Amino acid sequence: MKRTVLLIVLVALLPCAILAAQQAAPAGTVPADPTAPTTAGQPTTTRELPQDFVPVNAMPRQPEQLPAAPLLVGAYAFVWVALLVYVWLLWTRMTKLERELADLRRRAQTQ
Repeated sequence: MKRTVLLIVLVALLPCAILAAQQAAPAGTVPADPTAPTTAGQPTTTRELPQDFVPVNAMPRQPEQLPAAPLLVGAYAFVWVALLVYVWLLWTRMTKLERELADLRRRAQTQ
C-alpha cells in the first residue's frame, strides 16, 4: 500500500516538474530584454550574465521570468490529487475497519 501511495504522489508531482523544467532558462543565461528593439527577421536571443560583481541598481530591469498561470494550475492539480489520495486512503481504511467490526460481531453472536 505504501508503494501505491508513493507511485500516486510521484505521478502527481510529474506535471509540476515538467512545468518547472519548461520554464527554467539554461544556466548562465537570461532571456533577452523583450522591450529592446530587434531587427526584423532576427530571433530574440539570450545574453550572458555578468561574471563579476554588479550592483543591483546597475543591472537592467528584467520583467517577470515565470508566468504565474502554469504554476497556479500545477499547484491546484497537486492539491486536488493529494486530497483525492487522502480520501481514497480513508475510504479503504474505513472499509477494512467495517469488515473487521462485522467479523467481531459475528464472532460475539456465536459465542
